[in-house]
Amino acid sequence: MTNPVIGTPWKKLDAPVSEEALEGVDKYWRAANYLSIGQIYLRSNPLMKEPFTRDDVKHRLVGHWGTTPGLNFLIGHINRLIADHGQNTVIIMGPGHGGPAGTSQSYLDGTYTETFPKITKDEAGLQKFFRQFSYPGGIPSHFAPETPGSIHEGGELGYALSHAYGAVMDNPSLFVPAIVGDGEAETGPLATGWQSNKLVNPRTDGIVLPILHLNGYKIANPTILSRISDEELHEFFHGMGYEPYEFVAGFDDEDHMSIHRRFADLLESVFDEICDIKATAQTDDMHRPFYPMIIFRTPKGWTCPKFIDGKKTEGSWRAHQVPLASARDTEAHFEVLKNWMSSYKPEELFDANGAIKPEVTAFMPKGELRIGANPNANGGLLRKDLDLPNLDDYEVKEVKEYGHGWGQLEATRRLGVYTRDVIKNNMGDFRIFGPDETASNRLQAAYEVTDKQWDAGYLSPLTDEHMAHSGAVVEQLSEHQMEGFLEGYILTGRHGIWSSYESFVHVIDSMLNQHAKWLEATVREIPWRKPIASMNLLVSSHVWRQDHNGFSHQDPGVSSVMLNKTFNNDHVVDIYFPADSNMLLAVAEKCYKSTNKINLIFAGKQPAATWQTLDEAREELAKGAAEWKWASTAKSNDEAQVVLAAVGDVPTQEIMAAADKLSAMGIKFKVVNVVDIIKMQSAKENDEALTDAEFADLFTEDKPVLFAYHSYAHDVHALIYDRPNHDNFNVHGYKEQGSTTTPFDMVRVNDMDRYELTAEALRMIDADKYADEIKKFEDFRLEAFQFAVDNGYDHPDYTDWVYSDVKTDKQGAVTATAATAGDNE
Repeated sequence: MTNPVIGTPWKKLDAPVSEEALEGVDKYWRAANYLSIGQIYLRSNPLMKEPFTRDDVKHRLVGHWGTTPGLNFLIGHINRLIADHGQNTVIIMGPGHGGPAGTSQSYLDGTYTETFPKITKDEAGLQKFFRQFSYPGGIPSHFAPETPGSIHEGGELGYALSHAYGAVMDNPSLFVPAIVGDGEAETGPLATGWQSNKLVNPRTDGIVLPILHLNGYKIANPTILSRISDEELHEFFHGMGYEPYEFVAGFDDEDHMSIHRRFADLLESVFDEICDIKATAQTDDMHRPFYPMIIFRTPKGWTCPKFIDGKKTEGSWRAHQVPLASARDTEAHFEVLKNWMSSYKPEELFDANGAIKPEVTAFMPKGELRIGANPNANGGLLRKDLDLPNLDDYEVKEVKEYGHGWGQLEATRRLGVYTRDVIKNNMGDFRIFGPDETASNRLQAAYEVTDKQWDAGYLSPLTDEHMAHSGAVVEQLSEHQMEGFLEGYILTGRHGIWSSYESFVHVIDSMLNQHAKWLEATVREIPWRKPIASMNLLVSSHVWRQDHNGFSHQDPGVSSVMLNKTFNNDHVVDIYFPADSNMLLAVAEKCYKSTNKINLIFAGKQPAATWQTLDEAREELAKGAAEWKWASTAKSNDEAQVVLAAVGDVPTQEIMAAADKLSAMGIKFKVVNVVDIIKMQSAKENDEALTDAEFADLFTEDKPVLFAYHSYAHDVHALIYDRPNHDNFNVHGYKEQGSTTTPFDMVRVNDMDRYELTAEALRMIDADKYADEIKKFEDFRLEAFQFAVDNGYDHPDYTDWVYSDVKTDKQGAVTATAATAGDNE
């Protein structure tokens, strides 16, 4: 499935751009500039009718002018191109502080009033439009989700190209002009983003036109790319695989119509080149073209006063935010503001009622071709539920025959087999993204039905395996790029998953944070943004099995970061810790069906036991946690001496091994497994969490709880601070201890090993009574560590353990086939 075609894409013009259209673009530019300044400065009297006084100026001037006039110019010309060509188009506004340009565009194309009827097309509506900007009870200063046409929130720099290229994948009719700020261009993610052109196919994907908005300054410093020579600048971008075209304007007294003509001619030439690329790709997709890009060089704050208080403003860093910060406080600055706004000749742009005159917008696209109305910018309108295969066909069924705790399977390999068939059933609507780790994280079954999309040259097929010009798997060694690609892909109506090593997810903490904020804003107050598919992130190669890569790779803390997004009942983040293959399958099915979520799925890729049937997993997942009655020796909460609880695959393994040892000693305990850690949260803070009664039924009202947790212990304490029995929770988690070592030693140094957990349970029950047994376990921990030091591998008591529920008469045969059992081949 690909997104529906809007208009007639990739059509060249038969004649030059008309003067009438260019006059419309100029009026648009002036109107958009006026609207942008009004949003920053005015709280009343939007058309400056007399008396126009300092009282009409906002008390707090918040916003950014410097990048805005250039954006208004570009968007005006993009609107003209859309209208003339009938081109399906979404814009990406990379400069983070260009919010006034985005809202002005939506007001001018009519979608703002359609979306927010109170913002009427008259003076009263214009006043509300101005006042709400960066105002209490109003709207943000960025190109935020509140603005029709936006899919790239400007709260964070660096991801414009990642989002743009993600949007065009499997979207062959879509054209995305991606405006990149020259400050943004200095960030690592954006520098990485230039490489995206090697990972798209012009036959099956749309086209991104990068436009580098080179206005010379950041907040207070010049930008790097504005200070290198033209030759070096062009060589850099040519080396990135682009054909750069430079456009310079605003540095002399050239009249505006001449500037518009020059840019329109350039844009047409560039678009003709794009049309040729698309046409050639229909017959030959084996040759990667040099895609065009535009270097758009203008003064910072273009068209604002050249000097204010004798200091250079236009063309300097002083234009970055609010050039006239004292416009309300001093008459002199107010007069400068008045003259500045009057320079756009608003009387030619607005009628007596305050409505935009028809000739200002006559040249613009209509209907769904409007930037604010394109359904690709409201991806929930296009999203279709996935055709998911029957999950029961992928179940690890051997656990039913041989007992809980059977076998040694790589859980993420099972996920890979299931996801392979999700791709097969939804080709063109589902992708896997990963930073060179798709196979490493065991998702390589996808290569049975698709390849890795790659257009950066080929060597021998003996080494370039599973690579093609078009495919549903995309890899680049950049977490930023993978998150950005998937975000752009799902924001335009599609589905997917990406994976990363756990410790390196921190690289994109802020990207996850920004996407969560987008979703939070959407679910709270933007009902016209229809639900999009969830961002599914497989967090694998995790802390407990990074014994081979060492301390630098041992950090589970992304859970702590994302838990901060769970305290407001927006329900945009879910965090899952499946203990085995069947639970991972159940989690995947739920995540692939979900919308408006960030789903973090923590799952190891190393061989591990399967603890539950698929039905048991589904039942636990529905509540978020469950008692494993088959593993418990206490028949009731009153009988229990201790509760053994686990979150995560390795903590579950260690808790279950401890349970075996405690059972042999006659200890009465409950075993509780938690798959959805957020369901543990205080019910006062999360209306979907376990009730206090359900919590107490699981963990008892007053018995000690030994809680083995995948990540940092403070996560759990923060979640359950007011839960029944919380004072009796003894949480063991990652303690920032590790090295290049063995699997046993990794859990040992963090007090997560089965021997320490068994000893700790005995201490919690009666330390004096069980002092001798506790001492034996403590001594054996040291013995097992010394064994590993002496031999380079772990003690057989650790490596050869099999849970007591497993039928031992067939265990040899079962283990021998466990790596491939149930693969549904």
